[in-house]
Amino acid sequence: MESYLLDWANLLLRWVHVITAIAWIGSSFYFVFLDSSLTPPEDEDLKRQGVSGELWAVHGGGFYHPVKFAGAPPQLPKHLHWFYWESYSTWLSGFALFTVSYLWSAGTYLIDKSVMDWSSGAAIAVALGFLVVFWLAYDGICRIFAQRKHGDAIVGALVGVLVVIAAWLACHWFAGRAAFLLVGAMMATAMSANVAHWIIPGQRKMVASIKAGEPVDPIHGKRGKQRSVHNTYFTLPVLFAMLSGHYSFTYTHPQNWLVLVAMMFAGAAIRQFFVLRHGFKLGRNSHPWPYALVGVLALVVLVVWLRPAPVAAVATHSVATPPVSTGATGQIGYKTLQAVMDQRCTLCHGEQAQMKNVRLDSLEHIQRNAQAIYQQVVITKAMPMNNATGITDAERNLIKQWFESGAALVQ
Repeated sequence: MESYLLDWANLLLRWVHVITAIAWIGSSFYFVFLDSSLTPPEDEDLKRQGVSGELWAVHGGGFYHPVKFAGAPPQLPKHLHWFYWESYSTWLSGFALFTVSYLWSAGTYLIDKSVMDWSSGAAIAVALGFLVVFWLAYDGICRIFAQRKHGDAIVGALVGVLVVIAAWLACHWFAGRAAFLLVGAMMATAMSANVAHWIIPGQRKMVASIKAGEPVDPIHGKRGKQRSVHNTYFTLPVLFAMLSGHYSFTYTHPQNWLVLVAMMFAGAAIRQFFVLRHGFKLGRNSHPWPYALVGVLALVVLVVWLRPAPVAAVATHSVATPPVSTGATGQIGYKTLQAVMDQRCTLCHGEQAQMKNVRLDSLEHIQRNAQAIYQQVVITKAMPMNNATGITDAERNLIKQWFESGAALVQ
């Protein structure tokens, strides 16, 4: 029952997380586009009001005319919309999902004993430490260097180094799948912390100054804009980290930390292309195609690098596996396959523990889940999780032979 309830919690939290993330990323992307696409106002009345940029757009059967004030508007409206609940809801739902999916069963999902053999408590503490330490280090870099000459370039380079270090540590301490997600989660935490600790507080100070009839300190807007720009470059790398769990060929690679860094680099480069593309259309900068090219080339290099090696022929049974027994048709015997299932799979998929509501402790259950077994054990090699039960290549090959011969089991 616990496994069943956890599956429901995982499903519902994942659904909420995706919905809120769409809302947050969508609004973030829109405002980056808006800032890059604004043109100086032509209307004299707008100029007198202090408008620094305007945009005409058509969408959904209507015309829109957003404007941006260089400083304070002549008068604050009665209803001022704030963009922060999208960020907070995304982080809260994401952290809850991370707790249910990884921290709750840390021994299964967070720890790979072939990488680091430590207790669940220690692994959980270090994982949570990643979220806190990265934010403190990133925030410190921004505080020290952001206002200096060439500050944006310095901050970008140092944060890049910080991400590389974090990726290396995560992939050498945690199971590959968890490591990728953890690096994405720490960056997403910094994104939400930027909103909570810099962007929104700065905007509140600006509003308070306007209401009090005091001059607005431009530093609040400048800092908020810097952190907002950082967030937009984090977005695509974070999205890859969140999706990577579905593609085991990335996080199971021997140099998985390099795979993670390269994918995040490609995402940031491609995001830069889209950010600069809007300004290029208005003649503000040269064509940003080199950024797109660099990002695509990084992906091509990864595709070539990660290509599977030719599969050498392996024996159909290991020392721990009974000799393969087949019927008259050459199909795998039930006792032969069941020996593998009992040793490698039924710990989590048996009568007592039915992870994902899957049982593999009888002929009927094995045949019912034949497609899933073949996909998870042979194709993606995602199961057993982190190979906790030590399944061998010979045993995977036995399952491959069974499925490709029709997935029948002779008694």
